[in-house]
Amino acid sequence: MKQTNLNLLLFTIVLCLSFNNLYAEKNFFDEGVKLFDSKKFDQSKIKFEQDIVFNPKNEKSYLYLAKIFKEQGEDNLEENNLKTVILLNPKNEEALYFLAELDIKKSNFSLAKEHLSTLKRVCQNFCKQHESLLKELSTISK
Repeated sequence: MKQTNLNLLLFTIVLCLSFNNLYAEKNFFDEGVKLFDSKKFDQSKIKFEQDIVFNPKNEKSYLYLAKIFKEQGEDNLEENNLKTVILLNPKNEEALYFLAELDIKKSNFSLAKEHLSTLKRVCQNFCKQHESLLKELSTISK
């Protein structure tokens, strides 16, 4: 009888801790998005980093970090986060688009073409942006 009660108590504690962690993960990301939308980039960066601690495979947090670094003009940090997004999800259109855009900015046209080629294969939401960036690339790289 005592063993059953102890097992039940232990199970309840583990279950509560699990739900608490799940809530914290979602809460950090949602708070980060709200802060990002309010243009409070430093505060939102902290929330996305906290989210990554709980869920290191959340590509959305890395994508938002890349957007923050883009706003702050930190090209290397933007690129690192975009590459992490691509590692986690090679078909992430937004990350492919931003990587191609960054490659054009850095005059790395061959890599930009590679990213745009991949984007064209997976394109569903960024098709118009893909075409405009492809036109920009063709005029610049001539």
